[in-house]
Amino acid sequence: MLDKDKSKLPVAIKDVLIIGVGVVVIWLVIWASFGSNPFYVVSSGSMVPVLQINDVLVVRDGGSWDDLRVGDIIVFNKPEGEDRVIVHRIAEIDVDSDGDRVIRTKGDANPASIPGTDFPIREDDYIGKVIYVVPGVGVITKIISPPVNYIIIAIILAILFFNRLGKKDDNSSNKGAAPAGGTGNNNNNNPGQPPTT
Repeated sequence: MLDKDKSKLPVAIKDVLIIGVGVVVIWLVIWASFGSNPFYVVSSGSMVPVLQINDVLVVRDGGSWDDLRVGDIIVFNKPEGEDRVIVHRIAEIDVDSDGDRVIRTKGDANPASIPGTDFPIREDDYIGKVIYVVPGVGVITKIISPPVNYIIIAIILAILFFNRLGKKDDNSSNKGAAPAGGTGNNNNNNPGQPPTT
């Protein structure tokens, strides 16, 4: 009986090492792809129903200011000098007297844009564009402190990524086959991603 337990120990160590290396690699890929702090947690209801409190946002770090369009959901520093990060949808893009782009945003649940919060947003205020939403996972940040919470979020993202990758492989190997009880016309490929226009 002891020999069996000893033979399981190296397998368990190997599994832990593989998971550990996988988390580190995934974290490095996320960091390299999206920037130094790609995760933000929704803390207010201003973007309900698209974003809920405790949703985790994956944000592409800056750099695409000129590519932003009305309807994109962005993360930015509150323009009035207050140390606060806001997540709202772009409602209008204009050009100021110096020829620089100025953005006005609005929370989906807000009746109108709020002066000093939603505008004027300038390139210096811009943090990044929301590219993916992981519903409800932000509750981890209230329970577990960094960097452990980031590692857990990275693991969840990796599971979601590989799960989607597996579904794509299944779809390509079963072309023309309809899912059980379905028609094969499934347009709901990514329910976690915010709509953009």
